[in-house]
Amino acid sequence: MQLKDFMNENYPNLELRPPLLYSWGIGIRFELGAEQKGEYDHPNNPYVSECYERAIALFESLHSPTEEILVVMDVNDLNKGKNLKHQLKNFPNYVKKSLLFRLKHQALPYIFPEDDEEGTFKTHRFTLRCKTSDLKYVPLLKAICNQDLGLKPFIHHRVYFININRKTIFHVYDDRGCDLLATSPATIKGTYIRHNDWILDYDRPEIDKVFN
Repeated sequence: MQLKDFMNENYPNLELRPPLLYSWGIGIRFELGAEQKGEYDHPNNPYVSECYERAIALFESLHSPTEEILVVMDVNDLNKGKNLKHQLKNFPNYVKKSLLFRLKHQALPYIFPEDDEEGTFKTHRFTLRCKTSDLKYVPLLKAICNQDLGLKPFIHHRVYFININRKTIFHVYDDRGCDLLATSPATIKGTYIRHNDWILDYDRPEIDKVFN
């Protein structure tokens, strides 16, 4: 299944861009880094370790090793293609090289048009269909969490993990948190119950309404 077909069938009228939680009626926002203390100059910092542990635990609760997933990476081109080739080196670091021939590319208008008055920027969307076991998701999730912490490796592109079978969308936006969307509350109620303490308190009242 292609990304466009999946979205049209399961998430009609939803634009794949942040903030996902506020654009769809069924979802959860989790807090990843709960206690912001000190400098984040090493990965063993308790705040950083907690970010990693929560992101990995949530991912693994949503994607079994044999399930088919779509990994979507949005690369913003703000320099007329000059830096695009260098930026694309990120994707092969986290997937089996033999699967890269499946990589689909789509050039889109800049995802944030309000910041592009002249309409000169582009967003390049790369989509790979694979099994969870084909993806090096642990270092990828850590790199996403690292983007604003001054730690390496880091990846600042938006990455969405879509479970084709469960019809869920999982997006870690940075070290602060992540959004989880579903087409039915029943699909993610187990995650809601299991990791209830991680739900962002600011959004908890609206999230609780979905599941209660």
